[in-house]
Amino acid sequence: MPEPTFDSLADCLDWVEPRLLEAHQNKLERGQPAEMPTDIPWWPAGYAHDAEGRAFEIAVGAVLTQNTNWNNVEKALANLHAAEVLAADRILALDDETLSDLIRSSGFFRIKTRRLRSMTEAWLDAGGRVGLQARPTNELRDWLLGIHGVGHETADDILLYALERPVWVIDTYTRRLFHRLGFPETATKKYDRLADDLLTHTLEPTAPRLARWHGLIVEHAKAHCRVKPVCGDCPLIERCAYGSGLEKGE
Repeated sequence: MPEPTFDSLADCLDWVEPRLLEAHQNKLERGQPAEMPTDIPWWPAGYAHDAEGRAFEIAVGAVLTQNTNWNNVEKALANLHAAEVLAADRILALDDETLSDLIRSSGFFRIKTRRLRSMTEAWLDAGGRVGLQARPTNELRDWLLGIHGVGHETADDILLYALERPVWVIDTYTRRLFHRLGFPETATKKYDRLADDLLTHTLEPTAPRLARWHGLIVEHAKAHCRVKPVCGDCPLIERCAYGSGLEKGE
């Protein structure tokens, strides 16, 4: 890995953000409801238009997207919506076989049936979105991590997009991007340490801004920062340690 071209992680974030916005901002609104009950951008959930319904739909999507791509999740959400069961009480009223069939497209559907049921039961027991919004962020995160099948990324997806808490969502794309930008030690930190580092160095880390960051990184990874990168017209190539190394033959 060539030497980083940034003085610090904060310097990197400040330089990268406007360039990702210019390149990918138009992609952040795709797939969202026409009338948003929130100013949180990007999460591609579009069936519920009220705040409670949308929050729960996001939580369902966060569970279903584990180990699969969003296209497969979208098919499962469409099935739940068409069956008129995309609500916590209606999901719990389904037997396991019916629920498994509806979410089959998301893969690992029997495992996800159990995880979705556990999350839904916990959601209702906590009083739904309204009950959860009354809790502090650290308590909410511990609560989410205590639900069967909810790991750090899933918990933070729900915290950020459904409950509008200012957290960094860390995924494979996040680690790949910062590794290639010249921060390999940062990128390989444990989830919580990396999330805390990024939060500390992000200017004005509001929930909408962090949701935008996550969406921009995902869109950038799909367009350019793939496993096999497409560096040609990458908006970050000028100061990307990885891309600069390729140009120099390193």
